[in-house]
Amino acid sequence: MTAKIISGTETAKAIREELKQEVDQLREKHNVVPGLVTILVGEDPASQSYVTAKTKTAKALGIHSEQVTLPAETSEQELLAIVDKYNNDVKINGILVQLPLPKHINEGKVLFAINPDKDVDGFHPVNVGKMMLGEQCFLPCTPHGILELLQRSGTETSGAEVVILGRSNIVGKPIANLMLQKRKAGNATVTICHTRTKDMAFHTRRADIIIAAVGVPKMVTADMIKEGAVVIDVGVNRIGMTSEGKAILAGDVDFESVKEKAAAITPVPGGVGPMTITMLMKNTVQAAKQAAGLI
Repeated sequence: MTAKIISGTETAKAIREELKQEVDQLREKHNVVPGLVTILVGEDPASQSYVTAKTKTAKALGIHSEQVTLPAETSEQELLAIVDKYNNDVKINGILVQLPLPKHINEGKVLFAINPDKDVDGFHPVNVGKMMLGEQCFLPCTPHGILELLQRSGTETSGAEVVILGRSNIVGKPIANLMLQKRKAGNATVTICHTRTKDMAFHTRRADIIIAAVGVPKMVTADMIKEGAVVIDVGVNRIGMTSEGKAILAGDVDFESVKEKAAAITPVPGGVGPMTITMLMKNTVQAAKQAAGLI
């Protein structure tokens, strides 16, 4: 058996087409144009690449996009003042501060300063709390993307044994909570494994669905999964460079061996990655509709 490939690239494309129609309708029927600002501090190449991709995607969808690039020595107070400015800017519905920030800036303080109604990353405690309670909120983008991949690929989650590898605030904890809830792509029985789990393979071998988000290249091997499992690989690990200077990427799953045993699997690249930016755009459109009183 060779696994079905769950393409994040194709799924993200389909969702972006839906969003483009929604943005066009908001403009034509309600004179509403969603607005997103991305704030980058410093010159980290990966962060610059992410911000450029977000800005490009926003513009392609018809979302008003602004980008603020600040020097690495920008003070915490200066950054907080910029966040406050956009909190009060009616043209902006979503504020994204690109992480990581320089070490002299308290990330938590900056993220908590964002108006929860403009927190399209879904990191503010107000949105995290609402998510835990199952109330309407901005879902964190990567977990939200995982839910869409599972749902749109036809993966049955209700009653499924789901094992999540990783307990980060960005992926592990929120996806565990979301999959527990009575919702589409939910109603699962969830186990979380982490660096102190004594026998990870014991848990993964009984999983119907494995979500790997640990940041260790090719950690999940074929002997760790059962026949017919669905495997979602969140990891993006740089394991080398080509002769042309392009990064060679690997996921947390040993794709070549696992695909021969799994029922379905996401590739790296082209799996969960493209979904994250797309769900950011979905949250921005949701924020604009909320601000206009349309939901």
